[in-house]
Amino acid sequence: MKPKNSDFKSEKKQINQASKQKNQPIATDRKEEYTNDLGFDINKPNHSYKILKSFWLFLSSFLLLISLNSYSQSDLMFNGYVKFLSMYYHPETEIPGIDANHLGYGLMHNRLNFKWFASDKFTANIEVRNRVFLGQIVKEFPDYKDFVDIDNGYFNLSHVVASADNWFLHTIIDRAWIDYTNGKWQFRVGRQRINWGINMVWNPNDIFNSFSYFDFDYEERPGTDAVKIQYYTGVTSSAELVYKIGEDANHMALAGMYRFSKWNYDFQFLGGWVGSDYVIGGGWSGDIKGGGFRGEVSYFTPREEESGSQKALVASVSGDYTFKNSIYLHTGVLFNSHGTTRNAGGRSFFDQNLSAKMLSFAQYSLFGQISFPFTPLFSGNLSGMLNPSDGSFYFGPALSYSLGDNLELMATGQLFMGNEGTEFGEMGQAIFGRLKWAF
Repeated sequence: MKPKNSDFKSEKKQINQASKQKNQPIATDRKEEYTNDLGFDINKPNHSYKILKSFWLFLSSFLLLISLNSYSQSDLMFNGYVKFLSMYYHPETEIPGIDANHLGYGLMHNRLNFKWFASDKFTANIEVRNRVFLGQIVKEFPDYKDFVDIDNGYFNLSHVVASADNWFLHTIIDRAWIDYTNGKWQFRVGRQRINWGINMVWNPNDIFNSFSYFDFDYEERPGTDAVKIQYYTGVTSSAELVYKIGEDANHMALAGMYRFSKWNYDFQFLGGWVGSDYVIGGGWSGDIKGGGFRGEVSYFTPREEESGSQKALVASVSGDYTFKNSIYLHTGVLFNSHGTTRNAGGRSFFDQNLSAKMLSFAQYSLFGQISFPFTPLFSGNLSGMLNPSDGSFYFGPALSYSLGDNLELMATGQLFMGNEGTEFGEMGQAIFGRLKWAF
């Protein structure tokens, strides 16, 4: 199917405009009028109260679990990690308002996970993500704080707790749910991960909270404010219904999925209402002669003709194989009928907010990966992504070394190459170093 280039430009323009509106900073005089010294919105007491209450709830919960020696309690579980990430970034194009040909920052990242097994039927979970951003990129790019302080859920559980000229502390609750399981029925309410994707890079079936492959430092992936009902029809089959809360019909979602196993393969079929579109789709997961073989496809069609949305067929297929000498190969392909076969420029290094309907601006995308454990403690990985239409590409080398139990050192790069106006040609190059301790 040959895409209409005008439709593609219209869709891309809507995405870019929405991104700009979402990230637009508040005018200084207006911010001073509506906020106090701590940064809380004094004219919106309900929102400020909820954020402050949530923050102290997490702090008190942490201290309570430590005092109760939660590690030895069968009904309480507490874990998390601490990471320090350092980045050097060379932009390919000039960033407005910044007179620098390179940027750098440090990121201290802490995650706290709390789970309470209240009974054999009830479980409660709450997880908080705390990050301290500091360095040149914060000082040179004042709007970066507003870019980070975004919550795409119905409830705004994101807040900048403290800040200065060259650093700020951001916290967000990305998991907060209560689960009830009784026999074959399971009910879960709250902020949760609705994971309907099968592939490891592109997920057209992940219609509730799609993610970017390049966001490697967020392993948990974003959550969704939703109600999920699941019924297990068999040992390897289940039916699932999910309602995502939204401000209006164009921001909510209601969809169902059925999973089952047949011929040594796992299959799934889905359908429903997602924002301004209706969607139907499906996927599979199995193997061919010991190698993994997966695929997903989703078809989107507008609910209303005047909505400005366009029809799109998005499909991805991938395969992976581990040889006897431990070399691992992984490859994949993405097709988007609404993408373009011309220059697909418009992506930003700092904004990877793409949807399951628009995982790439290109009509075709290719992916390849090879990894090898040199020793039990030291491993290397090379990955790449190519837009064959405009010739732009991504190259990502990575090395990781285990320093001890739950302590890992990693170095990686994100090198985007291509001509001006191409999909990856204006995203620049970045190098990262990360130390992670899990507990």
